[in-house]
Amino acid sequence: MTRLTITAKGQVTLKQELLNHLGVSPGEKVEADKLPDGRIVVRAAAEDGRIADFIGCLSQNRGPSLTIDQINEIATRGWARAK
Repeated sequence: MTRLTITAKGQVTLKQELLNHLGVSPGEKVEADKLPDGRIVVRAAAEDGRIADFIGCLSQNRGPSLTIDQINEIATRGWARAK
C-alpha cells in the first residue's frame, strides 16, 4: 500500500510508481470516482475524440500518406480507450 500526504490546500500528489501503474504521463488526466463505502477509484481518463478528428487525419493533402500502422495507432489512441 502507498501512503500519500494531504497538503494544507487539500491536494494529494500521486507518486511516480502509481502514475506508471496508471500509464499516465505529465499533462494527461486521471478520473476519480467516489464509492459509497468511502473509497475512491482512480484511473487514467479516456481521451475524448471526435470522428471528424480521425477522418481528417486520413485525408491529408500535404506530406506523406499514412501507413496502416500509423492509422491503427491513431485508431487505438482515439477510440479503443473510450469505454
